[in-house]
Amino acid sequence: MTALVAARDLARIYTSKSGPFAARQELRAVGGVSFEIEAGKTLAIVGESGCGKSTLARLVTMIEQPDAGTLTIDGADALSPEARARLRPVVQLVFQNPYGSLNPRRKVGKILEEPLLINTRLGGAERKRNVLDTMTRVGLSEEQAGRYPHMFSGGQRQRIAIARALILRPKLVVADEPVSALDVSVQAQVLNLLMDLQQQFGLAYMFISHDLAVVRFIAHDVLVMYLGLAVEHGPKERIFEQPLHPYTQALLASTPGLGGKRPVKRMVKGEVPSPLNVPKGCVFEPRCPHATALCRAERPPLRPVSGRQVACHYAEQFRMNAAADNREASRARSADVEPHSAHSRASGNPEQW
Repeated sequence: MTALVAARDLARIYTSKSGPFAARQELRAVGGVSFEIEAGKTLAIVGESGCGKSTLARLVTMIEQPDAGTLTIDGADALSPEARARLRPVVQLVFQNPYGSLNPRRKVGKILEEPLLINTRLGGAERKRNVLDTMTRVGLSEEQAGRYPHMFSGGQRQRIAIARALILRPKLVVADEPVSALDVSVQAQVLNLLMDLQQQFGLAYMFISHDLAVVRFIAHDVLVMYLGLAVEHGPKERIFEQPLHPYTQALLASTPGLGGKRPVKRMVKGEVPSPLNVPKGCVFEPRCPHATALCRAERPPLRPVSGRQVACHYAEQFRMNAAADNREASRARSADVEPHSAHSRASGNPEQW
């Protein structure tokens, strides 16, 4: 199947100065990331704060231009000025904060109608029909179109934000932490809504989240980022069952309910290095408990290992050494997290995700 989105070596570099007489420094927010997203599939982007997830989202939504790399969306070059105007309705964004992403001075109906005013030539009556139809699809009633955002709960506001993203019938929705500001029970409702809409419209999602329990529930593929680079990328099942990069192992080990008690050797200490002073070799080397001289001298490329892409010199050794540990961890996970099929639904209890 042809990918709806294909990114190759996307990079975004900012420059900064520490003082009026200091030399300019480069901050590589995204350092050459590649991925594909098929229609009807979800790619989750995970990693610590500052790893480049939101910058990558701005590149894909064409809010910012990359400094290097290529981006193809729906068969067109998204970096071409001629194609960008046509592609903007194809790609829509759901913001993290449902309280700050809606204009408090406008009624919900007018908020949802605005994208149609800007991007289409529909008449007033047809725009109103589209607004009411979209509200119904996301679980809102038609009479709520005349209310202001402050009259809704957090979950309802996020439904409004999702309706605004869907009003132009996009093919790709970029969701930047869409449920992190919501209560757990409301998160389950919004996640179920996103999955239902994906099945109904064949939507592709680029889903950014810190919550690995949410990622495990909603994603088909996972891309793990660290200091602007992809360190592991592949099918969700491969990465959650047997993470091969030490950073991915640390992320899963630090998340309650995703693997029980993992070996202490997988935990990492220390702070993320400054993006203005990235290590010469492996970017994770200063915090990696397995780092060697090779890691300090040479940056490992992203390469295929056991059904996924991994940027680690010793991924094959980790795979062999972790086989026994993973069997034990799988038994522990089966007691804490019930596996879900692609059509399962979220409950209000995150331990059941």
